[in-house]
Amino acid sequence: MIDEQTFYGAGMEIMSRAAIDIPEDYREGLRGMLEEEQEELSRFVLMSMLDNWEAAETDRRAMCADTGVPRYFVKIGNEAQIKGGPIALERALRRATADATHAIPLRPNRVHPLSRQDNNNNVGINAPEIEYSFEPDADWIDVTSVHKGGLFGTDYRMLFPGDGIDGIKRFFLDVMYEFGRRGLACQPAIVGIGLGGSKDISVTLGKQAACLRTVGDRNPDPKIAELELELKEIGNNIGMGPMGFVGKSMVIDCHIEVGYTHTGGMPMSVHSFCLSSRRAVARLHADGTVEYRSNPNWFTPYMRRDTVEWSTAETAQAAG
Repeated sequence: MIDEQTFYGAGMEIMSRAAIDIPEDYREGLRGMLEEEQEELSRFVLMSMLDNWEAAETDRRAMCADTGVPRYFVKIGNEAQIKGGPIALERALRRATADATHAIPLRPNRVHPLSRQDNNNNVGINAPEIEYSFEPDADWIDVTSVHKGGLFGTDYRMLFPGDGIDGIKRFFLDVMYEFGRRGLACQPAIVGIGLGGSKDISVTLGKQAACLRTVGDRNPDPKIAELELELKEIGNNIGMGPMGFVGKSMVIDCHIEVGYTHTGGMPMSVHSFCLSSRRAVARLHADGTVEYRSNPNWFTPYMRRDTVEWSTAETAQAAG
């Protein structure tokens, strides 16, 4: 059984790691872009990013002055038990958010939308957001902390089946051009796309695709994987590089997640996870031990299932 203090300690640790330690998959992706980039200013920005990350790790300080808005993604194993129930889990994560804001420190970005009241700790009404998923045949709980910008870098359009793949590419190109031209994405970014579902599900899938998959990860559906690579190439050939300078280093990777949708529509959302790529994961075990990593492994075969039932054998097969 996992207790509240264990959640609190893990929350404090992943808040710090997300703010300071850039995941290695993103670093490798950026080094690869640096090898391909030819424009002098864009190369300078990419090299400065690498230098800044090293300085942040050495000084143990947040790598960006705007530390985003902390949020959590919690994956609960079907056999996991929480002492005090989910209320204890959420209380621990809210307390960790407030305490980590001052301990790291993070910028207290969260305010009331009308009164602009700031509690000075990134905690408030519906903040931090906590999203849940579940996993069969597991007794652990994964908690992922993501510090994502909360202002721009997101767009949505209701496409129609007749728009097809060309319509998807057209909207993607429109969004990438506007993000780059207006400086809304802090590129190079991981771009997440949500296709299908209702509007809210499309937006949720796109956000999770941007924040919870690693650079180089491909969707298991070959057609979707092919489209991911095509859109990445499109994004890197519109003439814009990091921070809007001329170049070809805008999209470090593109991830697509889908959901079955109404037969008459094809909702599409596009999200940029900026050059900070701030995420960290803690796996909490029933015996109280905690393991840390940077790959959320959020989109498991169980999450992508399209059947009614799911068997233990399918879980074992998915695990290899």
